[in-house]
Amino acid sequence: MNYLRLENITKCFGSFIANDAISLNVKSGSIHAILGENGAGKSTLMNIISGLYQPDAGQIYLAEQAIKITSPHQAIKLGIGTIHQHFMLVPQLTVTENIILGTKPSWRLNLHQKHQEIAALSQAYGLEIDPTAKVENLPVGIQQRVEILKVLYRQAKLLILDEPTAVLTPPEVKSLIAILRQLADAGNTIIFISHKLDEVMNLCDTVTVLRQGKVIATTATKSTTPQKLAALMVGKEVNLQLNKPPISSGEVILAVQNLQVADYRGITTINNVSFELHKGEILGVAGVDGNGQRELADALAGLRKVKQGNIKFTNQPCIVGYIPEDRQTMGLIMQFSIAQNLILKSFKYLPFCRRFLLQQKAIAHHAQAAMQEFDIRATDKDIKVSQLSGGNQQKVVLARELAREPGLIIAMQPTRGLDVGATAAVHSRILAERDRGAAILYISTELEEVMAMSDRLAVIYRGEFVAILDAATATVAEIGLLMAGEGR
Repeated sequence: MNYLRLENITKCFGSFIANDAISLNVKSGSIHAILGENGAGKSTLMNIISGLYQPDAGQIYLAEQAIKITSPHQAIKLGIGTIHQHFMLVPQLTVTENIILGTKPSWRLNLHQKHQEIAALSQAYGLEIDPTAKVENLPVGIQQRVEILKVLYRQAKLLILDEPTAVLTPPEVKSLIAILRQLADAGNTIIFISHKLDEVMNLCDTVTVLRQGKVIATTATKSTTPQKLAALMVGKEVNLQLNKPPISSGEVILAVQNLQVADYRGITTINNVSFELHKGEILGVAGVDGNGQRELADALAGLRKVKQGNIKFTNQPCIVGYIPEDRQTMGLIMQFSIAQNLILKSFKYLPFCRRFLLQQKAIAHHAQAAMQEFDIRATDKDIKVSQLSGGNQQKVVLARELAREPGLIIAMQPTRGLDVGATAAVHSRILAERDRGAAILYISTELEEVMAMSDRLAVIYRGEFVAILDAATATVAEIGLLMAGEGR
């Protein structure tokens, strides 16, 4: 039986059609994946199902009953719960307090009774957790259990998970997959949104592919392959294998000794980190988000003060290209055009500036060449970058940072939130820079990706490099344990 049925759901934003007559059936007790490129309409569709948006046309059926979902509150009353990629938890509150927050108010709150209810619920679903623990003291994987328990406590029968493994270690991903399977076996229906094709293949029963706001295909996962799904998403064949030639590293470009860096609160987040990075080498940094990666990248890029230790460039001056983790807040000025963003680091110099006047012809020529070289898809160089997809925004950052042929490239989460086509383009470009002889620090929470891209791999845990391994011989299990602070 279909638990959720969508008929011709259409949603427009001005003249842009985000969802174009989408029809979709999700069977009761199944795990159904939604795949698609950035801008394919996945988020819009999920926001409609969870009550954040109203469709312009079409009908939603739940358990074969026609329904209208007017708000997120209405969605949860109907048994639809959404678990967001970025957790909606209050760190200072306990597990129980987070789970009951916003539920039916009571003059007499019996916390002890609520602790017992949450403990019973967690045991019933195999989501072992301490109801009295403060959320800020819990690992990320356990915090995600709190998010799942929040919607189960509200008696949700349809769970929507948006990129749920983005911040998890490999053991936590394995645990989550087991939990979701158990929830489906218990009768819950799950919609799983992910860019990770292997996860979709391992976990989901059915997959629907969206492209440009339309349903391209719906198929059983056992009847397809990651390569076929990637081709459906992008509209052409995508090479999922990285073609990485053997390393030919040369002289040391960067030497870091006993580095200590603090965050904005003055708390030390990088402690006693030492390493060398060679010309023509990719040193990967693997770790769970929040273990000091941002502070390390900022310090090496000269954006953050060093408390202690040395950062030494053997070739002076060394041009540094920095691809920050958040392209929208740190990498781009969203209300500027593509052409303007491409010269942010060089607008004071020739050929873009002469006698304090910007040279519009040179800026236009530079933008057109960059758009062609990096396949930045837009109708015009003067379009604001806020109007571009995430993948095209990232290509603008890449084009600007690589234009000066930097000796050191710091790539911080360079494919975060990108679809398979945009990810392949970023990988190809970074490997081309390696071949040119650039030294590259590649920081990512995507373990299999950072292993595939790297020549050597450093594992970061609580601000320290707990190991530096040969990426060709290291295993996922070994690195996963190191990322979790074990096996040191």
